[in-house]
Amino acid sequence: MTGNPSDLFNHSLTALRFARLANGVSQLHGVVSRALWSKYENICPIISITNAQNWKYWADKQLYKFLEAGDDYGIDDRKKYLKKRAFEIVADQTGKIFHPDIFTIVWARRFAGYKRAGLLTTAEARFNDLMNDIKYPVQIIWAGKPYPVDHPAISEFNQMVHLGKRYKNMAVLIGYELGLSKRLKQAADAWLNNPRVPREASGTSGMTAAMNGAVNFSTNDGWIPEFINHGHNGFVVPMADYNNMVVHEQDEYDLEKLYEILEKEILPLYYENYHTWREVMKNGMRDVRYRFDSNRMAHEYYEMLYKNG
Repeated sequence: MTGNPSDLFNHSLTALRFARLANGVSQLHGVVSRALWSKYENICPIISITNAQNWKYWADKQLYKFLEAGDDYGIDDRKKYLKKRAFEIVADQTGKIFHPDIFTIVWARRFAGYKRAGLLTTAEARFNDLMNDIKYPVQIIWAGKPYPVDHPAISEFNQMVHLGKRYKNMAVLIGYELGLSKRLKQAADAWLNNPRVPREASGTSGMTAAMNGAVNFSTNDGWIPEFINHGHNGFVVPMADYNNMVVHEQDEYDLEKLYEILEKEILPLYYENYHTWREVMKNGMRDVRYRFDSNRMAHEYYEMLYKNG
């Protein structure tokens, strides 16, 4: 029935042979999936329907009211309030006092190897310099959960907790559920996302971050190629020839580019030209609202998949 002569049952291949139509959850995921499965016969077509998030649930409506009214003062005041409120959670969990005027980076999602939670910290001297920078001070928050039996991810989380004890401006939070997720997106000036390309099928945390005035700072994976216009509505690591790199070469390249963009573009912009930084934030808020809202996604599933599938 499956046309699979192997003694191992391949669930994905069987599904692709039994289905009339399948979809990837971003344009890039569709491209990668078609390349991955093209060597097999009798599989169904694979299209792309990019994931989305519910704007009505996630977005800070006050930020959007100020955006629509063209009230930059209101946007600044609201974002500062949202940061201050979220930092109460940091203080409650860690005893560390974060400040709303300081540039805040947040990495928060499921801990998994390919998502590389601690990538920035692997350049120890450079990370130490970043955390002790007086000219461009930063605060960094990590949060998320590994799967219960994902021992490498559990170990990485524990390492981050241990590292956080060295720095008063670094926090690792526990209890990552919907409430904390929303607060951390409101706390973030930059939403850090650095999966190993092309391992991230879609990733949606950056969508909800943008809905709360956080600027996406990411490797070019998942939904990001459909969203980020570098320097206009976010910041993205330029693609390299990842197919011809071994893992450590890819990690080294991405790490160097992350620091380069952070040190030479993002931090100077935030501290020396906040007006332009605010425009980047506003562009992200506008661009994410309709293109990556769940209403668009549901409509595409009906029109492109269910009606024709």
